[in-house]
Amino acid sequence: MHRKGFLPWLAGSRAQVVALQEVRARADQLPDEVRAPPRWKTHFVAAERPGYSGVGLFSRLEPDEVVTVLGVGELDVEGRLQMARFGKLTVVNGYFPNGNGKDRDLSRIPYKLTFYRRLFERLEKPLRDGGRVLVLGDFNTAHQEIDLARPRENRETSGFRPEEREEFDRWIRAGWVDTFRHFNKGGGHYSWWSQRAGVREKNIGWRIDYVLASPAAMAYVRKAGIHPDVLGSDHCPVSVDLDPAVR
Repeated sequence: MHRKGFLPWLAGSRAQVVALQEVRARADQLPDEVRAPPRWKTHFVAAERPGYSGVGLFSRLEPDEVVTVLGVGELDVEGRLQMARFGKLTVVNGYFPNGNGKDRDLSRIPYKLTFYRRLFERLEKPLRDGGRVLVLGDFNTAHQEIDLARPRENRETSGFRPEEREEFDRWIRAGWVDTFRHFNKGGGHYSWWSQRAGVREKNIGWRIDYVLASPAAMAYVRKAGIHPDVLGSDHCPVSVDLDPAVR
Protein backbone atom coordinates (compact mmCIF):
# COMPACT_ATOMS: atom_id res chain seq x y z
CA MET A 1 0.00 0.00 0.00
CA HIS A 2 2.93 2.34 0.58
CA ARG A 3 3.51 2.29 -3.20
CA LYS A 4 -0.07 3.43 -3.77
CA GLY A 5 -0.03 6.73 -1.94
CA PHE A 6 -0.10 5.83 1.74
CA LEU A 7 2.75 8.11 2.80
CA PRO A 8 1.45 11.25 1.02
CA TRP A 9 -1.97 10.53 2.52
CA LEU A 10 -0.42 10.11 5.97
CA ALA A 11 1.60 13.31 5.63
CA GLY A 12 -1.53 15.25 4.72
CA SER A 13 -3.62 13.66 7.41
CA ARG A 14 -4.79 15.59 10.44
CA ALA A 15 -5.03 12.31 12.35
CA GLN A 16 -3.47 11.77 15.74
CA VAL A 17 -3.62 7.97 15.48
CA VAL A 18 -3.70 5.83 12.33
CA ALA A 19 -4.23 2.07 12.62
CA LEU A 20 -3.47 -0.42 9.85
CA GLN A 21 -4.46 -4.04 9.42
CA GLU A 22 -2.97 -6.77 7.21
CA VAL A 23 0.50 -5.25 7.18
CA ARG A 24 1.98 -8.63 6.10
CA ALA A 25 5.54 -7.76 7.14
CA ARG A 26 7.86 -7.55 10.10
CA ALA A 27 8.99 -4.05 11.04
CA ASP A 28 12.52 -4.76 9.78
CA GLN A 29 11.11 -5.65 6.34
CA LEU A 30 9.42 -2.28 5.92
CA PRO A 31 11.10 0.62 4.09
CA ASP A 32 12.58 3.19 6.48
CA GLU A 33 10.11 5.84 5.35
CA VAL A 34 7.21 3.58 6.35
CA ARG A 35 8.74 2.23 9.53
CA ALA A 36 9.63 5.68 10.86
CA PRO A 37 8.02 8.57 8.95
CA PRO A 38 8.86 12.07 10.22
CA ARG A 39 6.83 13.27 13.23
CA TRP A 40 5.14 9.89 13.78
CA LYS A 41 5.70 7.23 16.43
CA THR A 42 5.19 3.71 15.08
CA HIS A 43 4.57 0.24 16.43
CA PHE A 44 4.15 -3.00 14.43
CA VAL A 45 3.09 -6.54 15.27
CA ALA A 46 3.79 -9.37 12.83
CA ALA A 47 2.43 -12.89 12.55
CA GLU A 48 4.78 -15.81 12.99
CA ARG A 49 3.82 -16.94 9.50
CA PRO A 50 5.74 -14.79 6.98
CA GLY A 51 3.75 -12.44 4.75
CA TYR A 52 0.52 -12.89 6.68
CA SER A 53 -1.79 -10.77 8.83
CA GLY A 54 -0.08 -8.15 11.05
CA VAL A 55 -1.10 -4.75 12.39
CA GLY A 56 0.55 -1.35 12.62
CA LEU A 57 0.01 1.84 14.59
CA PHE A 58 1.11 5.37 13.71
CA SER A 59 0.61 8.02 16.39
CA ARG A 60 1.68 11.59 16.99
CA LEU A 61 2.38 10.78 20.64
CA GLU A 62 4.20 7.80 22.07
CA PRO A 63 1.72 5.41 23.69
CA ASP A 64 2.06 4.96 27.43
CA GLU A 65 1.72 1.21 26.92
CA VAL A 66 1.06 -1.26 24.10
CA VAL A 67 -0.23 -4.79 24.72
CA THR A 68 -0.27 -7.17 21.74
CA VAL A 69 -1.48 -10.52 23.09
CA LEU A 70 -4.63 -12.06 24.52
CA GLY A 71 -2.75 -14.87 26.20
CA VAL A 72 -4.09 -17.50 23.81
CA GLY A 73 -1.29 -18.98 21.74
CA GLU A 74 -3.30 -19.90 18.67
CA LEU A 75 -4.62 -16.32 18.45
CA ASP A 76 -1.46 -14.45 19.39
CA VAL A 77 0.74 -16.11 16.74
CA GLU A 78 -1.22 -14.35 13.98
CA GLY A 79 -0.26 -10.81 15.06
CA ARG A 80 -3.77 -9.37 15.00
CA LEU A 81 -3.87 -7.02 17.97
CA GLN A 82 -2.52 -3.82 19.50
CA MET A 83 -4.01 -2.30 22.64
CA ALA A 84 -2.38 1.10 23.00
CA ARG A 85 -3.00 3.43 25.93
CA PHE A 86 -2.73 7.19 25.55
CA GLY A 87 -3.47 8.63 28.97
CA LYS A 88 -7.13 7.82 29.75
CA LEU A 89 -7.85 6.61 26.21
CA THR A 90 -7.17 3.06 25.03
CA VAL A 91 -7.10 2.39 21.28
CA VAL A 92 -7.54 -1.26 20.33
CA ASN A 93 -6.41 -2.00 16.78
CA GLY A 94 -7.75 -5.38 15.69
CA TYR A 95 -7.51 -7.38 12.50
CA PHE A 96 -10.35 -9.80 13.13
CA PRO A 97 -9.98 -13.13 11.32
CA ASN A 98 -11.85 -14.05 8.17
CA GLY A 99 -14.06 -17.11 8.58
CA ASN A 100 -13.03 -18.67 5.27
CA GLY A 101 -10.53 -21.49 5.11
CA LYS A 102 -8.18 -22.10 2.20
CA ASP A 103 -11.02 -23.38 0.03
CA ARG A 104 -13.59 -20.81 1.21
CA ASP A 105 -15.13 -23.60 3.28
CA LEU A 106 -16.10 -21.56 6.39
CA SER A 107 -13.69 -23.67 8.44
CA ARG A 108 -12.15 -20.63 10.16
CA ILE A 109 -15.42 -19.33 11.62
CA PRO A 110 -14.82 -21.02 15.02
CA TYR A 111 -11.35 -19.43 15.15
CA LYS A 112 -12.81 -16.07 14.18
CA LEU A 113 -15.46 -16.25 16.89
CA THR A 114 -12.85 -17.28 19.46
CA PHE A 115 -10.90 -14.10 18.67
CA TYR A 116 -14.04 -11.96 19.02
CA ARG A 117 -14.99 -13.60 22.32
CA ARG A 118 -11.56 -13.48 23.94
CA LEU A 119 -11.14 -9.82 23.05
CA PHE A 120 -14.66 -9.13 24.34
CA GLU A 121 -13.74 -10.80 27.63
CA ARG A 122 -10.48 -8.85 27.84
CA LEU A 123 -12.38 -5.57 27.47
CA GLU A 124 -15.29 -6.40 29.78
CA LYS A 125 -13.69 -4.86 32.86
CA PRO A 126 -12.67 -1.56 31.20
CA LEU A 127 -16.17 -1.32 29.72
CA ARG A 128 -17.81 -2.01 33.08
CA ASP A 129 -15.48 0.38 34.93
CA GLY A 130 -16.20 3.31 32.62
CA GLY A 131 -12.95 3.13 30.66
CA ARG A 132 -12.50 5.22 27.54
CA VAL A 133 -11.89 2.58 24.87
CA LEU A 134 -12.09 2.55 21.08
CA VAL A 135 -12.00 -0.81 19.28
CA LEU A 136 -11.25 -0.30 15.62
CA GLY A 137 -10.11 -2.08 12.52
CA ASP A 138 -11.21 -4.71 10.04
CA PHE A 139 -13.93 -6.73 11.82
CA ASN A 140 -14.51 -8.92 8.73
CA THR A 141 -18.26 -8.87 9.49
CA ALA A 142 -21.10 -6.84 8.05
CA HIS A 143 -23.36 -6.38 11.03
CA GLN A 144 -26.78 -5.77 9.45
CA GLU A 145 -28.40 -5.95 6.01
CA ILE A 146 -27.83 -2.23 5.56
CA ASP A 147 -24.10 -2.88 5.84
CA LEU A 148 -23.67 -4.66 2.52
CA ALA A 149 -25.03 -4.09 -0.96
CA ARG A 150 -26.30 -7.63 -1.54
CA PRO A 151 -27.39 -9.18 1.76
CA ARG A 152 -29.71 -11.80 0.28
CA GLU A 153 -26.99 -13.29 -1.91
CA ASN A 154 -24.47 -13.44 0.94
CA ARG A 155 -26.37 -15.07 3.80
CA GLU A 156 -24.14 -18.15 3.63
CA THR A 157 -20.94 -16.18 3.05
CA SER A 158 -18.44 -15.69 5.86
CA GLY A 159 -18.75 -12.12 6.99
CA PHE A 160 -22.55 -12.22 6.98
CA ARG A 161 -23.31 -15.59 8.53
CA PRO A 162 -25.84 -15.59 11.40
CA GLU A 163 -23.32 -16.71 14.01
CA GLU A 164 -20.91 -13.92 13.05
CA ARG A 165 -23.63 -11.29 13.13
CA GLU A 166 -24.89 -12.58 16.48
CA GLU A 167 -21.42 -12.17 17.96
CA PHE A 168 -21.36 -8.57 16.72
CA ASP A 169 -24.83 -8.12 18.25
CA ARG A 170 -23.43 -9.27 21.59
CA TRP A 171 -20.91 -6.43 21.58
CA ILE A 172 -23.63 -3.89 20.85
CA ARG A 173 -25.92 -5.31 23.54
CA ALA A 174 -23.06 -5.06 26.03
CA GLY A 175 -22.85 -1.31 25.42
CA TRP A 176 -20.32 -0.86 22.62
CA VAL A 177 -21.44 1.86 20.20
CA ASP A 178 -21.04 1.60 16.42
CA THR A 179 -19.82 5.16 15.98
CA PHE A 180 -20.64 5.46 12.28
CA ARG A 181 -24.22 4.22 12.76
CA HIS A 182 -24.66 6.63 15.67
CA PHE A 183 -24.27 9.54 13.25
CA ASN A 184 -25.29 7.97 9.92
CA LYS A 185 -28.45 5.88 9.66
CA GLY A 186 -28.63 5.51 5.88
CA GLY A 187 -27.43 2.76 3.54
CA GLY A 188 -24.91 2.73 0.71
CA HIS A 189 -21.89 3.33 2.97
CA TYR A 190 -19.22 0.66 2.57
CA SER A 191 -15.55 0.25 3.47
CA TRP A 192 -14.56 -2.79 1.37
CA TRP A 193 -15.15 -3.80 -2.25
CA SER A 194 -14.14 -6.87 -4.21
CA GLN A 195 -11.27 -6.20 -6.60
CA ARG A 196 -13.27 -7.55 -9.52
CA ALA A 197 -13.60 -5.00 -12.31
CA GLY A 198 -16.33 -2.42 -11.84
CA VAL A 199 -17.43 -3.49 -8.37
CA ARG A 200 -16.14 -0.44 -6.52
CA GLU A 201 -17.37 1.92 -9.23
CA LYS A 202 -20.86 0.47 -8.80
CA ASN A 203 -20.50 0.64 -5.01
CA ILE A 204 -21.25 -3.06 -4.51
CA GLY A 205 -19.54 -3.17 -1.16
CA TRP A 206 -19.51 -4.24 2.46
CA ARG A 207 -19.08 -2.19 5.64
CA ILE A 208 -16.70 -4.38 7.61
CA ASP A 209 -14.39 -1.73 9.10
CA TYR A 210 -15.64 -0.13 12.31
CA VAL A 211 -14.79 2.06 15.25
CA LEU A 212 -16.67 0.81 18.31
CA ALA A 213 -16.67 3.09 21.35
CA SER A 214 -17.28 2.31 24.99
CA PRO A 215 -19.99 4.59 26.43
CA ALA A 216 -17.33 6.58 28.28
CA ALA A 217 -15.36 7.13 25.06
CA MET A 218 -18.52 7.83 23.05
CA ALA A 219 -19.09 10.92 25.17
CA TYR A 220 -16.05 12.43 23.42
CA VAL A 221 -16.82 11.30 19.84
CA ARG A 222 -17.89 14.29 17.76
CA LYS A 223 -18.02 12.76 14.27
CA ALA A 224 -17.56 9.46 12.43
CA GLY A 225 -16.83 8.93 8.76
CA ILE A 226 -16.02 6.55 5.93
CA HIS A 227 -13.70 7.78 3.16
CA PRO A 228 -14.33 5.85 -0.09
CA ASP A 229 -12.50 8.52 -2.10
CA VAL A 230 -9.18 7.30 -0.61
CA LEU A 231 -7.86 4.67 -3.02
CA GLY A 232 -4.89 2.30 -2.94
CA SER A 233 -6.52 -0.67 -1.20
CA ASP A 234 -9.66 -2.80 -1.47
CA HIS A 235 -10.60 -1.17 1.86
CA CYS A 236 -10.98 2.55 2.53
CA PRO A 237 -10.26 4.40 5.78
CA VAL A 238 -12.87 4.89 8.50
CA SER A 239 -12.47 7.57 11.14
CA VAL A 240 -13.73 9.29 14.26
CA ASP A 241 -13.11 12.83 15.49
CA LEU A 242 -12.64 13.08 19.23
CA ASP A 243 -12.73 15.92 21.73
CA PRO A 244 -9.07 16.29 22.80
CA ALA A 245 -10.22 16.08 26.41
CA VAL A 246 -10.70 12.32 25.92
CA ARG A 247 -7.09 11.79 27.01
